Amino acid sequence: MPDVALEIAGQTVRISSSDKVFFKARNETKLDLVRYYLAIGEPLLRAIGGRPVLMERYPDGAGGKSFFQKRVPKGAPDWLETTTVSTVNGTESDALVVRDLAHVAWAVNMGCLGFHGWPTLADDQAHADELRIDLDPMPGVGPIMLRDAAREARALAIELGLTPFAKTTGQRGIHLYVRLERRWDPYEVRAAAVAFARELERRRPDLLTAAWWKEERGTRVFVDYNQNAPHKTVFAAWGARAVASAQVSTPFAWDELDDLDPGSFTIATVPARVAANGDPWAAIGDRACSLEPLLALSARDMEAGMMDAPWPPVYPKMPNEPPRVAPSRARKADEG
Repeated sequence: MPDVALEIAGQTVRISSSDKVFFKARNETKLDLVRYYLAIGEPLLRAIGGRPVLMERYPDGAGGKSFFQKRVPKGAPDWLETTTVSTVNGTESDALVVRDLAHVAWAVNMGCLGFHGWPTLADDQAHADELRIDLDPMPGVGPIMLRDAAREARALAIELGLTPFAKTTGQRGIHLYVRLERRWDPYEVRAAAVAFARELERRRPDLLTAAWWKEERGTRVFVDYNQNAPHKTVFAAWGARAVASAQVSTPFAWDELDDLDPGSFTIATVPARVAANGDPWAAIGDRACSLEPLLALSARDMEAGMMDAPWPPVYPKMPNEPPRVAPSRARKADEG
């Protein structure tokens, strides 16, 4: 098929090799993926509009070679909006801002399947406006345990005055998102996430864990607080995963939790689902929540003598952080 030119959001976006198969299960093409994003455009922009994104690029489609790209390449159209973002070590790059659907289609033409969104808006990177709670099931954890973990996380969030919205990850887990007042920097948001994870573990140690080291997690659901670390991006809502079935990271309503079938959410089914039922995140921007109750929990933990939770290895050593060594290795060193 020749290149296809689409008029989107006042721009002409050219889709090259539009018939290239991106997802082999149903032979869905690059153009099919563009049309999917156009079909769910309003919910997509509600979720990531105005945010810098990291592009996960698969030039030959799902299953092919891939790479992450933070920097918009040279030769991008003049109308494309970018913003300067920094890595942990201070390296700066011009990242794509999802300003409208023309930006999305341009990225798909570059082989981008899904987007990894910053927890900040492009116009205010000093303040994170989202708390992301990543419920990551360890091996042996089945759907029932994961759903129970999501219920526990929702209940705690509501108890703390937060309004949580949920989505599938497009893989095995569940993400909870809370929109925040733009008052706290990403370090404070991570501290709040650590407190949230630890409180969940205290309440249901049989089900949930805040343990960073895999050897300590057991058959439980890990609450990955480090998804809120500064400069950390998370796979965005409505994005297509790089799997043959084109499974989508899909927002869902809380009353759907018991019957959740993440594998049924694909680029072939999600547009009809949204058309029939609407956007489960339609109200996500209606209320910005306060982190103060969670930060109070964090302060209580610190006053009780707890250390900060471990950071990912790419981050510099942080104040009050425990040693970055697996507990089993630390024990062997002590015994030696």
